[in-house]
Amino acid sequence: MGVEPLTFALLLLAGVGTGLVGYLTGLASIVSYPALLAAGLPPVVANATNTVALVGVGVGATARASRLAFADRPRRTLWQVGIALVGGGIGGTLLLLGGDDVFAVVVPWLIIFGSLMLLASPRLTRLRGENEYWRSYLVTLFFVAMYCGFFGAGAGVMVLATTSILTAIPFQRAMVLKSLLLGVANILASAVFIISGVVNWWAAAAMGVGCLIGGSLGPIVQRLIPERVLRPVVAAAGIFMAIWLWVG
Repeated sequence: MGVEPLTFALLLLAGVGTGLVGYLTGLASIVSYPALLAAGLPPVVANATNTVALVGVGVGATARASRLAFADRPRRTLWQVGIALVGGGIGGTLLLLGGDDVFAVVVPWLIIFGSLMLLASPRLTRLRGENEYWRSYLVTLFFVAMYCGFFGAGAGVMVLATTSILTAIPFQRAMVLKSLLLGVANILASAVFIISGVVNWWAAAAMGVGCLIGGSLGPIVQRLIPERVLRPVVAAAGIFMAIWLWVG
């Protein structure tokens, strides 16, 4: 199935919005998934194509802010990358094996929980003090990456909340890591979808190039927005995404 030139252009534009929104809020699918459905792709094909395209957000953001992503304890970052890669691959496999009904019920609640935890994270961080719960963070990251490979809506909110509560990673760096890790989780899931032959390559190309552009703009725009503003905006967007999933 190909894509008409006008549809290709609109998907490219939607991809730019997806990359920017995905970097700033971690809710890329709120733009990309409906756009792919509107382009006429069946739900499973749209989900698989969306996963392939979203790799561009992580590539664009990390290329722009790679020093920040690996600035502190690069070995730790590599551990996170490896866990995200494996989790994303498992999630992509689960999508092809079925189970949509279960996730349709659970996903909105997960997103709302992550959004509320993100709002509460400054207070929870103060309670945590100087302690880090690194192993708990890695286990949680694995499950979030698995969810990202399966569907991924709101996964960025979950990563930010988990990072803020369980680690001492600064919020600015957590934003870059979030895009890197979600991009990595999408890589292996994308490989699963590509092998299965369910990806629409014209749509993936249009959306992916747009995501690359939007993702590279994300770190620039983020520097203009204070953390005290960005945190509640991300949380509010997460709650909106949960409501959209319920209504949809």
